[in-house]
Amino acid sequence: MMPIPKSLTEIVNQVRDTMPHPKIAAMFEACFLNTWQTTLRPQPDGSTFVITGDIPAMWLRDSSAQVRPYLSAVHDPVVANMLIGVSKLQARQVMLDAYANAFNDAPSGNGHQTDRTTMHPSLWERKYEVDSLASVLELAHLIWQRTKRVDHLDKFFAQAARRILEVWKLEQHHTQSTYSFERPNAPATDSLGNNGRGTNVGFTGMTWSGFRPSDDACTFGYLIPSNMLASVALKHLQTLALEVFHDTDLAQQAAQLALEIKTGIETHGKIVHPQFGEIYAYEVNGLGEHHLMDDANVPSLISAPYLRYCHANDPTYQATRALLLSSHNPYYFSGSAAKGIGSPHTPHDYIWHIALCMQGMTSVDPDEQNTILEMLGATDAGTGLMHEGFHKDNPGEYTRAWFAWANSLFAEFVMQQCGIVAGQAESLIA
Repeated sequence: MMPIPKSLTEIVNQVRDTMPHPKIAAMFEACFLNTWQTTLRPQPDGSTFVITGDIPAMWLRDSSAQVRPYLSAVHDPVVANMLIGVSKLQARQVMLDAYANAFNDAPSGNGHQTDRTTMHPSLWERKYEVDSLASVLELAHLIWQRTKRVDHLDKFFAQAARRILEVWKLEQHHTQSTYSFERPNAPATDSLGNNGRGTNVGFTGMTWSGFRPSDDACTFGYLIPSNMLASVALKHLQTLALEVFHDTDLAQQAAQLALEIKTGIETHGKIVHPQFGEIYAYEVNGLGEHHLMDDANVPSLISAPYLRYCHANDPTYQATRALLLSSHNPYYFSGSAAKGIGSPHTPHDYIWHIALCMQGMTSVDPDEQNTILEMLGATDAGTGLMHEGFHKDNPGEYTRAWFAWANSLFAEFVMQQCGIVAGQAESLIA
């Protein structure tokens, strides 16, 4: 177990002194330190491998989210070096395979080696997810934004950034891609249909994703929340290209692709709902079909302000949010213990702590934020930690006792409530 830096203990004490809910303050300490104490694996080369918790693999998305609260302590070289180590390793993982979402800490052959795709012993899983690559760009930018250090922005990161651009441009035209994925003898959500190619899509300007942040297969290939994050990440890559790499070509390519993706979202990713008006769909195929829902995993539609795609009081976002927090979202569950968004990844009637945290973090209503905090405090099943999903009527029925992403997002929400900046400092509200 890595020693806890004094800078993190100081944040724990600050929350304890600020948070009016004693149980929430106690849970914050456990959740905030969980990633540091249980999931970080320093490597001999100075990089940092981050397991998800109960799965001994490193997800690009999860690892970025797990360490994000520690951006509040980047004045501490120990913390900053750890974050830089994560970013460095992520860039190398992208260069190993930009279509993979999860990696082993060595070429051990662990994970899903029998999947029908191009596997490698260093890959745990090769489900292609747009948000995985976007998370790599976002973490690197956040570290630079908060520290101005460029240790992680080396030639390997520059290569990884160009590789991400290459893949996203190719997947704007998925029929030209060779990527496919099937998992034998598994639920349908673990494979892409059409012989591993996914359902048919038309050109929209957005970039295609095989899988959602839940690691479930997309119904339609243009996943709106992940494209939202991609468009934001590309603008941040443009900044890095200009201010760190002094590479106008990379900056221009990032800016152009960001514009194409955002235009695609705004043109093809919206529908007019008879009750809620103009809203964002969760997925579309560019052929006139759309899927209305939200999933607990981030990026999600409800997380759009957190992603910095739009402000929390944006009319289209507010209309979308109203639908998502209603029975019109097939994965919104309301019970005697809690109400919130779940996921097709877990059993019916299971609400996710990640979704509750995100609902609270993107709310413009202090009463709603406080209600969510109380709900989180009442649904830990006496463990002091967050879980994946829990039954809406009985929090004692839950999945994943050790799920570091959920713990870190809870910590980030509590820090937000206490006025402690973890990620970007801009307001979610225009």
